[in-house]
Amino acid sequence: MKLPPFDYRCPETVDEAVELLSQYGDEAKVLAGGQSLLPMLAMRLARPAVLIDINRVAELSGIRVNGEVAIGALTRHRTAERSEALAGAVPLLAAALRWVGHDAIRTRGTVGGSIAHADPAAEAPAVLRALDGRVVATSVRGQRTIDGAALFAGFMTTSLEPDELLTEVRLPVAGEQTGWSFDEFSRRSGDFALVGCATVVTLGSDGTIAAACISLSGVAGVPYRAVDAEASLVGAVPADGAFADAAAVAAAGIDPPSDLHGTAAYRKHLTSVLVRRGLNRAASRARGES
Repeated sequence: MKLPPFDYRCPETVDEAVELLSQYGDEAKVLAGGQSLLPMLAMRLARPAVLIDINRVAELSGIRVNGEVAIGALTRHRTAERSEALAGAVPLLAAALRWVGHDAIRTRGTVGGSIAHADPAAEAPAVLRALDGRVVATSVRGQRTIDGAALFAGFMTTSLEPDELLTEVRLPVAGEQTGWSFDEFSRRSGDFALVGCATVVTLGSDGTIAAACISLSGVAGVPYRAVDAEASLVGAVPADGAFADAAAVAAAGIDPPSDLHGTAAYRKHLTSVLVRRGLNRAASRARGES
C-alpha cells in the first residue's frame, strides 16, 4: 500500500531530534526500526505531517553495564539479543528478545521503539515491568526518568509528552539467588503472543521466596503485574504447589479480551499454565540448577 504524504527529517544528534519534536509536537512521528510504524502508515492508521528518522543518531545505540544496565533506545533487538554483557546482567531481557517476531524483524526493530510503541502483547514492555525498569525521556527542557509502572498509560499509549524522545532504557542487574523465565504462546511462530509471561524469583538465605515478580503480556491494555500472585509467594517454599496456587491467583485477577485468536477463558488458562511453568523454571535457576 502507498504511504500517506509527509515531510521527512533526518537529525544526526539527540539535540536536533528533540528540537524537531519541540517544533512539530503531535504532528510528528519518530521512525526508529519502523517495524510497527511503517505498517501503520501503510494502513492509514497513522498520518503524521512529519516523519523524524533517528537512525543516524549514533549516540542512541549501545549497551552499558555499570551498576545497572543502560540500553540506548536505538539498539536493535538482534544486537541486544546477542550481547554477552546483557545476557550476563539482565538474562530475562536477552531471553525475551528471542521471541520477538522473526530474524528480519529483530534485525531492524529497536528496544526503545518497542517500549515506546507500547503494544501490550510485546515482549520488551513486559520485561520492563517485571524488572521495575525505567526509561529516560529527553526534550528541549532536559531529561526525566519515568518508572515502567508510570510509563504505560493505556492501550498503545504512554506518558511520554509529544515533544519527548525515549532515549534510554535502564534495568537493574540480576541479583544473587535470583532466577528468571520468559515464555509465551502464539498461534504461529513470530506472531504476537496470546499470552506472554515474564517471571523472576529471588530466594532468601533460608531457601524460601524473598521476592517474586510476574509480568504478563496480551491479557490487558498494558503490561500487567500480577501483584496479588506475587504477594502470595513471599515466604513460601519454592515448590510446585505454591506455584500452582499463585498461577491460579494470577489467572483469576485478569480480565483478558476475547478476539478471533482466542477467548478470554482460553487466555486465562494460558496464563495459569505459563505462570506455573515460569515460576518453576525461575526457582530452578535461583537454586543454580539450570
